[in-house]
Amino acid sequence: MRLLLAEDEKSLSRALKAILEKNHYEVDAVYNGADALDYALLGEYDGMILDWMMPQKDGLSVLKSLRKAGKTLPVLMLTAKAEIDNKVEGLDGGANDYLTKPFDSRELLARLRVMLRSGQPAADTKLRFGTVSLDSASFELEGPKGKMVLPGKEYQMLEMLMRHPGQVISADTFMDHIWGLETDTDPAVVWVNLSYLRRKLESVGADIEIKARRGMGYCLKEMT
Repeated sequence: MRLLLAEDEKSLSRALKAILEKNHYEVDAVYNGADALDYALLGEYDGMILDWMMPQKDGLSVLKSLRKAGKTLPVLMLTAKAEIDNKVEGLDGGANDYLTKPFDSRELLARLRVMLRSGQPAADTKLRFGTVSLDSASFELEGPKGKMVLPGKEYQMLEMLMRHPGQVISADTFMDHIWGLETDTDPAVVWVNLSYLRRKLESVGADIEIKARRGMGYCLKEMT
């Protein structure tokens, strides 16, 4: 399962990310409310761990914006605010659960399990666009002329494009979401992986293509 972790205390964020990954979750970590909202709106997550007090945009504002946008992903709020009124405000704002700092990691994991059980995604694991499908369970790309398993980064890039067909996604967005905010990887890796994906789409007989928008980014479109 894939989680979004929004926590501005970087030492705590690193510790939580390590615990979650040890328990077989995939985790994207962000450190302010603006990035939390951007990631949650653009990405596809099974759940979110959201700190209340963050720079740029507080967690409650992020949560309300997500619910207003129709995002129903389960959200567990982490906060030092222990008063009942704060808990009520968080839950009324759209949180699925609420955990007060400091907390035991075992309780966090237990609450996550309960929250995610009630928010399981639909059984169909395939994204579809044009004549192509992409299976999130097997990482398999399939088209009229065959199918193949994509490497992790290529899969994640195509998944982003297929979840937002026609929407331009910048190279910076790919870098931040897939390689991480603090990566020192050469940004040219985006172009390289997209080149591989173009060839693979062609080889499976896809009627869709990855188009470049100069100075803006890339989008997925049906061929005309």
